[in-house]
Amino acid sequence: MSPFPILFEDGEALVIDKPAGLPLDTPRAGGRSLEDDLGNLRLNFQRDPAPVHRLDRDTSGCLLLARNPKALKRFAAAFEARTVEKVYLGVVDGSVEGDEGTIDLALSKVSTAKDGWRMIPARKGKPAITRWRKLAEHDGRTLVEFRPQTGRTHQIRVHAASGLGAPLLGDPVYGTGNAARTMLHAAALTVPRDGKPSVTAIAPFPADFAALGFAAPGVTAPDSASLDSAPPPGDDA
Repeated sequence: MSPFPILFEDGEALVIDKPAGLPLDTPRAGGRSLEDDLGNLRLNFQRDPAPVHRLDRDTSGCLLLARNPKALKRFAAAFEARTVEKVYLGVVDGSVEGDEGTIDLALSKVSTAKDGWRMIPARKGKPAITRWRKLAEHDGRTLVEFRPQTGRTHQIRVHAASGLGAPLLGDPVYGTGNAARTMLHAAALTVPRDGKPSVTAIAPFPADFAALGFAAPGVTAPDSASLDSAPPPGDDA
């Protein structure tokens, strides 16, 4: 029996609903991680599945795992070829001007002994583009749909704080950390495959989002055929 809800399953792929608070790799200080559960995700297959992409510890929702090395290579190539589309939901701490738009802020990594590392907007950084749409407002907060067109580290988190002018609620690095977790959810995922139906998954609306007074927006799986050309995606959560 799977330790996590299964959103999609076939001979090549698993998409699980990753819970918030679960890191993919074992933390330096120890503690549970996804690595501890890979054996339980074999589900009668011979090999442990392997994560194809990354989600931050706090980010919940759709996580794609490959069930064999060939599938892992093909799925990784799909990410590199910019044919994968991801939809995220985030609760930002504040109001957002406008109803929708595109954030185009290049990002660069900086590190200091005092604060550790973080990503910052930088003219000479790596290109980073995120489409966004305002879904609802409640109690001084805004539910936003994010569709990253690139996949830079912490892209959505930085674009919310510096592009929208309102950080994700609970973000301890780019905001104030005033919630139990960074309120970001990987809501939908579409991965096209040659000669086979696409891997498609939609993760349920998180209970902690609903507890803030927001209703599920009825996210649908994105259509990968509608993607515009963009630099390769990676870890955007």
